[in-house]
Amino acid sequence: MASTVDFADLGFLRVAAVAPRVHIADPAANAREVVGHLDALHGADVSLALFPELGLTGYTAEDLFFDAHLLKGTLEALALIADCPVPVTAVVGLPWRSPDGRLFNCAAVVAGGQVAGLVPKTALPNHGEFYERRWFASGRGIDLEVDSDFGLLRLCPNQLFQLGSHRFAVELCEDLWSPQPPGAAHSLAGAELVANLSASNELVSKADYRRDLVRMASGAWVCGYLYAGAGVTESTKDLVFGGHLLAAENGVLLDESERFGLDGAELIVDFDLDRLRHDRMQNKTFADSPRPQGHHIAAVAVAPPRLDHLRRIPDPHPFVPKDEAVFDARAREVLAIQAAGLSRRMRGAGVERLVLGTSGGLDSTLALLVCLDALRELDLPTENLWALSLPGPGTSEHTRATVAQLAAATAIGWKEISISEAVSEQLRNLGHEARDDVVFENVQARQRTQLLFNTANQVGGLLVGTGDLSELALGWCTYNADHMASYNVNSGVPKTLVAYLIRWYASHRAGAALAQALQRVLDTPISPELLPPQDEDGGISQRTESIIGPFELHDFFLYHYVRGGAAPEKIVALAGLAFAGRYERSEVKRWLKGFFQRFFGQQFKRTTLPAGPKVGTVSLSPRGDWRMPDEAEATRLIAAIDRLPETR
Repeated sequence: MASTVDFADLGFLRVAAVAPRVHIADPAANAREVVGHLDALHGADVSLALFPELGLTGYTAEDLFFDAHLLKGTLEALALIADCPVPVTAVVGLPWRSPDGRLFNCAAVVAGGQVAGLVPKTALPNHGEFYERRWFASGRGIDLEVDSDFGLLRLCPNQLFQLGSHRFAVELCEDLWSPQPPGAAHSLAGAELVANLSASNELVSKADYRRDLVRMASGAWVCGYLYAGAGVTESTKDLVFGGHLLAAENGVLLDESERFGLDGAELIVDFDLDRLRHDRMQNKTFADSPRPQGHHIAAVAVAPPRLDHLRRIPDPHPFVPKDEAVFDARAREVLAIQAAGLSRRMRGAGVERLVLGTSGGLDSTLALLVCLDALRELDLPTENLWALSLPGPGTSEHTRATVAQLAAATAIGWKEISISEAVSEQLRNLGHEARDDVVFENVQARQRTQLLFNTANQVGGLLVGTGDLSELALGWCTYNADHMASYNVNSGVPKTLVAYLIRWYASHRAGAALAQALQRVLDTPISPELLPPQDEDGGISQRTESIIGPFELHDFFLYHYVRGGAAPEKIVALAGLAFAGRYERSEVKRWLKGFFQRFFGQQFKRTTLPAGPKVGTVSLSPRGDWRMPDEAEATRLIAAIDRLPETR
């Protein structure tokens, strides 16, 4: 069955960077190499193909650039590429002699039988191993209309090229290395993608510098950046070129090629330009930067093809790094941010004690570990953490035992106080007999919070909140109960990351006894434990994820909606890729509807959140990242989900 999703309509653009085999001073052979790649890339639904600097002659042609016959052959090679019938836009490098006698190092944008424009290189390196000024004039300040065999062309560095609904710009190699890269101005003028034709030779550690340069340029300019470097088949008389191909998006390296391949290389990536538009709206430093004047817009003669699938599979757990080394560093940093925020809060409040409600669940356990780190930072004993276990009608024996095990392993101050009698008294005073409704549940939650705040007053400490980012997004907390604290260390940590942090702590920082207790926490089902156990063994009757849906889905929804501004149809399509074989499309739609209903309906709880540290790019603090009216409605989003077909 054909896909009902066109990812091109969702803002994705498929592009390729290519390092073909180079035939030095043989433009016709180089053109045939380009055409061969274009044919193959068309079959992969590529919209734009980027080739290296001076690729039609070879970057290392040296004084042969003055050969009139070579220049004539280069124009014939360009015509051969223009005549290629496949609807892929090609960006190729060539020397171009202007009517006034100057020779420019240019990029030609070719599509649909037409040359859309010529972009000259502005920064010509003439130091170290480079001698480009021997052959070429700088394109800085050039804006010429050239009457050529390809019609009237604009020769100008300040051009944007319209490809369907997207705009891209071109810069050449050293342009990116210069103090004022033209790509910055191109991006501010509206280019969502910057393409760089390059011939950067290889030196020890230069690839690392090049990689960082491309990645940081994409972040500073909030753009996609595609880089194609000349390959090994250039002349190796004095230099070696590696054919380094790179793609980065808003500070993140999407992919790169292996270097030094004698048969050339291709790198195909999908850029999410829809998300870049969202990021540009949000980033006021970008939005408020002065816009350059005088950029021309040139339309290419082909449109992007339909994309029935993505090569870029979304991470099902976007808050959790896949790479073990990256996650190790991330875990250390997240815990350090949490502990630093809490210890600074303690010092500012002039207190040396902390109070924490411990349930034996994930969130309170992570908060406990953060409290221990904060006390260690302040050189205070672990006994200064007063942990209260407050079992009620829904508390299982399993979690009661877990709390005791955690307390024994950490040597904290610990006390168990049953709230069952106090809950029964409040229910009697209310004349409320039901034992399975929201009143019954919330009486327990508020009784616990009252005891915790009063204990904090009694010992002169701060009450540490435990609710995580995912629960705050869903409003999965009782208003003015576990919703409230003196300082919430978990407010910026999503549920999927909480479990990984605890697992990391158990492996890297815990002794044997604590590691065993932490594993017990990880093995426990997620539950608020507010309804009485349903079996004789006192097992957990409430399973949070069976009520509100899987947290891994909700964290995926949260990330793509808040961080990426994605519409429902895009979220469902991405989830279908990320969770293929795990959740049916109907399940994804069902839980996404629930997410939006809760996210909008529970905003009033987030409006009055206590302070807590931001640890990642997504935060719901009403004083920081997320401002939303309490009365906003999710009707349009729910309707959009209902309109989506049940099958992909």
